[in-house]
Amino acid sequence: MSELRFSVADVAGVRFAVSPANETVMSMWALADPVRYAVHLPWIDRARLTLRRPEVADRVRPLVELTRPRRWLPDFLTPAARPGLEMTEQLDQIAATPPDVVVQDLLATTPRGPLSPFGQALLAEPRELLPQVVDALRTWYDEAIAPDWTRMRALLDADVAHRAAQLAEGGAGRLFAQLHPSLRWLGDRVVSDDPFERDFDLRGRGLALNPSVFADRRVLWNLLEDSLPAGAYPVRAVGTLWERVPAAPGDPLARVVGVGRAALLHLLAAPATTTDLARRTGMSGGNVSQHLAALHAAGLVSRSRQGRHVLYRNTEAATVLVRASGGG
Repeated sequence: MSELRFSVADVAGVRFAVSPANETVMSMWALADPVRYAVHLPWIDRARLTLRRPEVADRVRPLVELTRPRRWLPDFLTPAARPGLEMTEQLDQIAATPPDVVVQDLLATTPRGPLSPFGQALLAEPRELLPQVVDALRTWYDEAIAPDWTRMRALLDADVAHRAAQLAEGGAGRLFAQLHPSLRWLGDRVVSDDPFERDFDLRGRGLALNPSVFADRRVLWNLLEDSLPAGAYPVRAVGTLWERVPAAPGDPLARVVGVGRAALLHLLAAPATTTDLARRTGMSGGNVSQHLAALHAAGLVSRSRQGRHVLYRNTEAATVLVRASGGG
């Protein structure tokens, strides 16, 4: 069990962001354990073919060695993200990690097992070998994550919008009570049911929370004294990431508003972007945009901006229609 102690400033400093670096690093776990990450098998099959290419395997080897299964990650690989941060900026953050922090973060992982050969070399020569780590991250992102980043990003952005609404409507207590089953909010602290056994004071630095496609069973914390506090938690609705949702045959709502618009209304109980809706329905982005414009004009969907993305969601009127069409 771990405890994170909050001051008033820390509660005010809770923030959400999407971290491309987190997804790039944690994706290696899915490659190593496809049974545990079976929901990602469509991606795993493609990524394994990519990693078999000799020119990729050689450059990515430092990342593979630093992300071995059932080992802790060195915090410098997953820096706290800020809203709107792109992978290039996060790579610059990692490249600027001071050598003593690299050493400290590597040593902090050893309770779960000895360092890999590359980890030992990095421990001895952090300044000289850190560029190889950055190159490995860049290569794996470009080869394996970037082709699917649009759909991953859409799912992550939708989760951020949902959590931000929870925080605005119910405060930190509601947010942490619903963020993950392993977390409890006790008024001035979060208690996390995990094997890490940390007692950590945020000391007014706030907490960055990053939804993650590849975090599966618990919230993963960056809680070293020299790191900005952060937590990666499992994203909602990850099972929809690789699916396409066809219109249900005989849907009564489709006979009223049309098949395409009915499909969107069935999906918009949670916020989603145009890109995410196109992925999940198989419609083109232009077709989805036209349907959303009509639904918005009719007062059936609302839209809000989250960073650079526009998120759509059913209005109360649409919710009534969807429930009625299902006999509710």
